[in-house]
Amino acid sequence: MAVPQNRVTRSKRNMRRAHDALVAGNPNECSNCGELKRPHHVCPSCGHYADREVVAMAPETDLDDDAA
Repeated sequence: MAVPQNRVTRSKRNMRRAHDALVAGNPNECSNCGELKRPHHVCPSCGHYADREVVAMAPETDLDDDAA
């Protein structure tokens, strides 16, 4: 079984973990609808990418009306 030869100090341990922090996302504003989207991705709300429609968006349906 592996046993450490010397104790790892708090300083060395924390220096090793210095790059493990999570970074916040970098959302951009869609040029078509103004919603926030991930950069270099199709806008999930309108389906546009680089000022042209890439994904045709279906009209939104209300599930409560369909179930009744």
